[in-house]
Amino acid sequence: AQVLVESGGGSVQAGGSLRLSCAASGYRYSIKCMGWFRQGPGKEREGVAVIDTADGSTRYSNSMKGRFTISQDYAKNIVYLQMNSLQPEDTAMYYCAADTYRWCDGTWFRGLRDWGQGTQVAVSS
Repeated sequence: AQVLVESGGGSVQAGGSLRLSCAASGYRYSIKCMGWFRQGPGKEREGVAVIDTADGSTRYSNSMKGRFTISQDYAKNIVYLQMNSLQPEDTAMYYCAADTYRWCDGTWFRGLRDWGQGTQVAVSS
């Protein structure tokens, strides 16, 4: 079965950093686009960042560009999200997502095909 497992969430103070990891396993076909989304309390899900697994090109939500960095270990099928200068408004459940059907494109923020269970990030002021 295709599984995405997130790790690395936790509680930090404002200004702190966290690195999330997402490990993909059980995929018969290569993942083309992989990335992170989040949903804060009382908010809708929003895209954070995605990475095209073939060439490592990245796309970010404008509000997070500069503070968050997405990267991958292609050989291990792992995607990372380095989050710096965290603020209370970054508090959310962070979900890993992946797609074997399409490359990352301009509609990435609407979501990808497969989803992980999420990892909680809490930022206190």
